[in-house]
Amino acid sequence: MPFTAKSGKFNASINTVTVGTGDKAIKIGGENVLPLYSFDAAIENAPKVGIEITDFGMENEPECVKKYYEGCTTVADMVKKAATFEGVDFISFRMEGGDPNGANKSTEELVAMLKEVAEATDLPLVVCGSKNVEKDSELLVKAAEAVQGKNALILAAKEENYKAVGAAAGLAYNQVVGAESSVDINLAKQLNVLMTQLGVNAGSVVMNVGTAAAGYGYEYVASTMQRIKAAALSQNDAQLQMPIITPVASEVWGTKEATQAEADTPEWGDQEKRGIDMEVETAAADLACGSNAVILKHPVSVATISKLIKELV
Repeated sequence: MPFTAKSGKFNASINTVTVGTGDKAIKIGGENVLPLYSFDAAIENAPKVGIEITDFGMENEPECVKKYYEGCTTVADMVKKAATFEGVDFISFRMEGGDPNGANKSTEELVAMLKEVAEATDLPLVVCGSKNVEKDSELLVKAAEAVQGKNALILAAKEENYKAVGAAAGLAYNQVVGAESSVDINLAKQLNVLMTQLGVNAGSVVMNVGTAAAGYGYEYVASTMQRIKAAALSQNDAQLQMPIITPVASEVWGTKEATQAEADTPEWGDQEKRGIDMEVETAAADLACGSNAVILKHPVSVATISKLIKELV
């Protein structure tokens, strides 16, 4: 008897969320199959790849990244340059310097820089905070106002500050809201419930369910993403049908494998190649587990993952 493969297409689907405006706008989500299962059904919106720029410009970037921005003197210059790299679908601007335990830059300074970034590109914009919950409660509210009309993704609202960030981004200024939880399906669902109860449209919510660099407890990330996708599709759980975005860059480029100088560990080989390998491996795993968009740093990583997506979807 001939073998007839059973389709893995589900009746439920992931929400489709649009980020950005005009011809350069991107759509993420919308699939009704497991991650990258394009052999079961067409995946209309392929996963997207973004590139990260921070408010520090080239100050804190590894040398292997700086060389790609040669001649850039401002963050806006870097954004313009980044938009030309192969495979870049969107720009992610991280306001890292706002952390009170770090550079403690003022909200006013960072928002002014964000406006320059927004003016420098017509690509969709993801705006990331400082990772300090209290500072981001103020910073991301002002950021959402500053990019009004851009349909930007404000990343991210957490359980501790979702009322302020969610209300500003999702209600007052009509942006897309990133809901960030800590590698736990129950926490992810709870935050989505709180966000929709606040009044934010579920179609304007994207999840960051947490991440880790490959080899750094990544199995928890994998299992969380897989459980979320399974519940969203096989159980038609509407509170888990938001697409997922994963900030890979800030995790990978803090690991010793990506930053350790070759002179200190010659047996590890070329430092740039290690960093790219770590970033590509992590991003590929994220996509296989269910991420609909990844944020990377090295232009070679961006081009590699973009090519991988085109081959698989």
